[in-house]
Amino acid sequence: MTKRLLSAATLFLALATSLPAAAGLPSYDLELQDGKLNPEVIHVKAGERFKLNIRNTGQGPVEFESQRLRQEKVLAPGASSFVVIHPLKPGEYDFIDEFHLPDAKGRIVAE
Repeated sequence: MTKRLLSAATLFLALATSLPAAAGLPSYDLELQDGKLNPEVIHVKAGERFKLNIRNTGQGPVEFESQRLRQEKVLAPGASSFVVIHPLKPGEYDFIDEFHLPDAKGRIVAE
C-alpha cells in the first residue's frame, strides 16, 4: 500500500472506532424553547442506559441541568446535542433549564 492509502485507512479506522457508543441506545427527545420544555415529563425504563436528545428551538441560549443526574449542557439558539444517562434506579429525577427559571422545570421518571 502507498503511504497515502495507509494514512487514509488509519484515519478511517480511528474514526470508526471512536463513533459514540450512544448510537445504539434507546433515545428520548427534549425540546427547550424560551423557558418551555417539551415534554416536561420523560418516562424511561429503569436500569437502562439511554440517550437524551436536546434541541433548542428558542431565540436565546438554554441550559439543560440536573444535579442529581450530574449532567449539564448549554445550547445556543438552533443548536442540538445529546447527553447519555447512566442506568437509573426507579424514581424521579428533576432537571431544569437554568437560564429560564423558575418556570422551566422537568422530570425524568424511571419505571
